Amino acid sequence: MHLSGLYLYPMKSCAPLPVESARIEPRGLQHDRRWMVAGADGRCLTGRELPRLTLVQAVPEGDGLSLQAPGMPARHVPAPATDEVVPVVVWKSDVRARACDAAADAWLSAFLGRPVRLVHMDAGVHRPIVHRSIVHRSNEPSQAQAGDEVSFADAFPLLLITRAALDGLNARLPRPVPMLRFRPNLVVDDAPAHAEDGWSRIRIGGHDFDIGPPCVRCVFTTVDPTRGERDPDGEPLRTLTTYRRGEAGVTFGRNLVPRSTGTLRVGDAVEVVA
Repeated sequence: MHLSGLYLYPMKSCAPLPVESARIEPRGLQHDRRWMVAGADGRCLTGRELPRLTLVQAVPEGDGLSLQAPGMPARHVPAPATDEVVPVVVWKSDVRARACDAAADAWLSAFLGRPVRLVHMDAGVHRPIVHRSIVHRSNEPSQAQAGDEVSFADAFPLLLITRAALDGLNARLPRPVPMLRFRPNLVVDDAPAHAEDGWSRIRIGGHDFDIGPPCVRCVFTTVDPTRGERDPDGEPLRTLTTYRRGEAGVTFGRNLVPRSTGTLRVGDAVEVVA
């Protein structure tokens, strides 16, 4: 087995950013989901409510972020220069994030068609992993340990999917969908479909990861990130419900918690430890 795909989402729900290598940090891949759009009430806004978020290309640029979107001028967002804190909510997590400049808020508000603000998670912003998150709704152990943290991702630092799992889904669909409908960080080739459901610990390129609960899927999987619109037929979620529904809900892919730091590269060997 080997790592065939490696993806970042620098701003939560933004367009996927494929990379050839990425640094592993305790809260996930470096630059992954360290920025987030929030509403006036401080709650996170995602592609579930705002499919157009998936059209925003966010690229790390120094300590800041470069933003591009259809019909909009490019915008550089500097890292927050002050310690101003913005209380935000990511599902069940209360987070004291950093406020970004007003120009970034205005840019995103104009593109999304509603007032929003951009917030940042730097090294001084902390968000512990919630053991029984409303997001994964699973009775399985989260594999989280004391001190484990996560970025602005839904619940866990990383998400892994086997290529064969997607192939099996596409064989059932009237029109195939790309892997990026499911927004993984890691894609593994040469493994049986859904083999990750039976893993509890893996090693990729010599780096260890605990396997957490399955990823419970929602309407976000129906958003086409190339158009920023939902599939009118509700696919692939409609088909997934016919064979991937369990006690926790409809699952596809597995959450991971890193247990070492270092660099992952496309092509790295993947080994099952337990």
